[in-house]
Amino acid sequence: MFTYKLDENTYLKMLELRDAEHLFDLTIGSKDSLREWLPFIDFTKSVADTQNFIQSTMKQFSENNGVQAGIWYDGKLAGVLGFHQINWSNKSTSIGYWLGDEYVGLGLMTKSVKAFVNYALNDLKLNRVEIRAAVENKKSRAIPERLGFTEEGCIRQAEWLYDHYVDHVVYGMLMKDWKEEM
Repeated sequence: MFTYKLDENTYLKMLELRDAEHLFDLTIGSKDSLREWLPFIDFTKSVADTQNFIQSTMKQFSENNGVQAGIWYDGKLAGVLGFHQINWSNKSTSIGYWLGDEYVGLGLMTKSVKAFVNYALNDLKLNRVEIRAAVENKKSRAIPERLGFTEEGCIRQAEWLYDHYVDHVVYGMLMKDWKEEM
């Protein structure tokens, strides 16, 4: 089981089926703000949908293709982050993340992403971590900028969000450039 303590009140833990109801409630409780940037929100209609997601993340982990973790703060599920997949041939991965509305602005995501980058580059010995965020998603873009990622460019119409395309800014971090003590 993947668990990583961030501080006295915060830890990361691989999602388990017993987390499904908490994750569903968090997702639905923040649906309006999450829907602006995440294409899966409208497909999350029941706890069973969340259970299916968690089962897919457990399969991902068992296939050595990354991990999805819940961000736990003061004993409550606050959000999720994880590797989309790991490209072992090129020693690279990308990270995605989101927080429930009531947990935004507490510094949880910066700490969590930093821990995942450390894990990717130091423990898994990957060479590259990428983060993509919609150009207008300033809160998500602030995370890689705060952690010293390099802005590498913009991918036009990279993602379909319900009724329109959004451009993505691509951020990259290489093992040789990562400073763990940030």
